[in-house]
Amino acid sequence: MKNKRYEQSIQRVCNYIYEHLDETLTVEQLSDVAHFSKYHFHRQFSNSVGVNVFKFIQLLRLKRASYQLVFHQNTRITDIALSSGYDSHESFSRAFKKSFGLSPTEFRRTPIWSDWHTNYQFKPIRGQITMDAEIIAFPELKIAVFEHRGPHEKLNESVSQFIDWRKETGLSPITHSRTFGLAYDDPSVVEPEKFRFDICGEVQREIPQNSYGIVNKTIPGGRCVKIRHYGSHDDMDETVYYLYRNWLTENNETPRDFPCFFEYLNFFPEVPEHELMTDVYLPLN
Repeated sequence: MKNKRYEQSIQRVCNYIYEHLDETLTVEQLSDVAHFSKYHFHRQFSNSVGVNVFKFIQLLRLKRASYQLVFHQNTRITDIALSSGYDSHESFSRAFKKSFGLSPTEFRRTPIWSDWHTNYQFKPIRGQITMDAEIIAFPELKIAVFEHRGPHEKLNESVSQFIDWRKETGLSPITHSRTFGLAYDDPSVVEPEKFRFDICGEVQREIPQNSYGIVNKTIPGGRCVKIRHYGSHDDMDETVYYLYRNWLTENNETPRDFPCFFEYLNFFPEVPEHELMTDVYLPLN
């Protein structure tokens, strides 16, 4: 019970940081949120998360900045620097290059997501999680699919290509077409080169052959259990595992022969990471 309360305290601090990322954050504030002594807070946070609290805050700000660099090509780097809490392009560039090995300009031009991922391997924190699941009838849905095959760390490269296809063709406009991901494998257990994940957009009719390699598929209709996940996609494993580990047994249900899939209701960095909403679906017999 003591360990659970401790983890909940650290999770409460992380949530507070997500929600106040654009504000000045101090040890006094954060130790109060955790109900820890400010004299020991640094060591307690580092022991739980794997990095000190100020490094954690910096990495979250740089994470948002890196997404803005790649997915918001029209936003000036100086504006991204200022929104990340840096007082100049130069200080932002130094911090960015120290963390990722590339300047912001180089990363914008050729992002190396595999190296980027190594900065975000925080220790998992298992706070108290409330799961509100419902069984729904999911209607059959035509989708256009970019089939990502290979290391999970390179998934953002595939996402970029799919976004480029959507923008160029207008066949699955992101403003009024639903966006999905089909999760065939768990990246924590499958060999990196065997990891499979489909990046999908709703379409009204079959799409023609194209140079992007986008293919036609269907999400079949049928019963699904659905849970809404709030917050970072990096924390979605716990929501998915709850369905397999707890919900199926408790409700005497069995999964259908179709992978778990996600519907992305909004997107980072258009909204702060803690405001992300993702519906997780597990198909049922």
